[in-house]
Amino acid sequence: MNKVRVRFAPSPTGSLHIGGARTALFNWLFARHHHGAFVLRIDDTDTERSTEASYKEILTAMGWLGLDWDEGPEKGGQFGPYLQSQRLELYRREAARLLNEGKAYLCYCTVEELAERRRQAQAEGRPPMYDRRCRYLTPADRTRLEQEGRQPVIRLAVPETGTTVVKDLIRGDVAFENATIDDFIIFKSNGMPTYNFATVVDDHLMQISHIIRAEEHLSNTPKQILVYQALAYELPAFAHVPMILAPDRSKLSKRHGATSVEEYRDEGYLPEAIINYLALLGWSPEGEEEIIPLEEIIEQFSLERVSKNAAIYDTKKLTWINGHYLREGNLDRITRLALPFLQAKGLLPDPLPEKDYNHVRSVIAAVRDRVKTLAEVADAASYFFTDVTSYEEKGIRKHFTRPGAAALLDEARERLAALPEFNARAAEEAYRSLAEGKGISTGQLFHPTRLAISGRTMGPGLFEIMELLGRETVLARLDRAARWIRENLA
Repeated sequence: MNKVRVRFAPSPTGSLHIGGARTALFNWLFARHHHGAFVLRIDDTDTERSTEASYKEILTAMGWLGLDWDEGPEKGGQFGPYLQSQRLELYRREAARLLNEGKAYLCYCTVEELAERRRQAQAEGRPPMYDRRCRYLTPADRTRLEQEGRQPVIRLAVPETGTTVVKDLIRGDVAFENATIDDFIIFKSNGMPTYNFATVVDDHLMQISHIIRAEEHLSNTPKQILVYQALAYELPAFAHVPMILAPDRSKLSKRHGATSVEEYRDEGYLPEAIINYLALLGWSPEGEEEIIPLEEIIEQFSLERVSKNAAIYDTKKLTWINGHYLREGNLDRITRLALPFLQAKGLLPDPLPEKDYNHVRSVIAAVRDRVKTLAEVADAASYFFTDVTSYEEKGIRKHFTRPGAAALLDEARERLAALPEFNARAAEEAYRSLAEGKGISTGQLFHPTRLAISGRTMGPGLFEIMELLGRETVLARLDRAARWIRENLA
């Protein structure tokens, strides 16, 4: 195989959608597997919808995911510039060549005229295609139309017979009858190229070897092949990856949850979890494992293992994978990533004093086994940094309404207050001794205590919580809970 060069070419008209991220990932994996180049190119020729904010969001999202590009914005490269809006002269040059060679022509039909012809064709049961009337204009016709002030577009002269075949590396050969393809516009009247023209010129000039993109672009591919042929460019290889559908097999949308990379980041997902999950959307690894280190994904990745069938997006599975990476990730890194979530809830100051870091780190170590996102870390850790002012209703019914619950908390408090040294081991020994002395199960003592000091019925180990809170806080919370029981449940 010659040098692999692939590209991802998003439009800066919104955030990086999870589907776009999957396309970028597959290109990146293919490039890394073959030791090739991954190019980032920005398709910003839609001047009305493209924004600088969206452009920056895309770069930020790509960087956050770790999808580093070898050529592109902020990196440069020998085939730049990498923003299409800065490459207009290249498109104009190639369009002029097609006009001179008779492979494209000026079309003076107005938007209103085209709309009326489409309406008439539909009414007569004909395909609403352009009728090619400007394809055979005489010089006199063109002069007359220009004198009317009409601003022409440029259309490609599509062969009226024959077949255009897309040789797809995933789907096999897909044939399109040329008679069903319009003489489509390659340059608009505002002087901007269309997508199907600009992307061909760029992919050729940037020496892109493989076009790996979403299935919804398959219908564009025969038009692009016709442009390649008209320009006498060598064809790249094409591969159209399967669509991503919601669990109900509808198009993935906001109603199914977050859809952009930024939203998942802000909800507390880790980039490595998103990468791991997206890799499994349409691609099958060699084994049955679903948690796969990135190095192994790169080593195994091939287009031969990409499915033709739509991939079903399952947020629950992504969340499960995210939980794994939260549990197994480097604790200092997870702590740094969790800090903004804790600070956003007002649990910690910003910036965090250096002297408090080790305590926060220990709290996160204690809670991360039971959470799935960084946002859940903040919720699970909240009672370590703020007073407990309420108790879970189900815990109240189950543990605080037992006869003698307040007195039992009082006794536990006294045992803890009397300990020479306060730590998890000493607290556990004191509790087990108290339970044995009273002839009750440890659960009858442990559960109301957990509720008293955390406000919750679930969480890390009880005595780990105690040690992290410290004796003073634990005693105060036991006092408060016993008082609350007497005042509210007596």
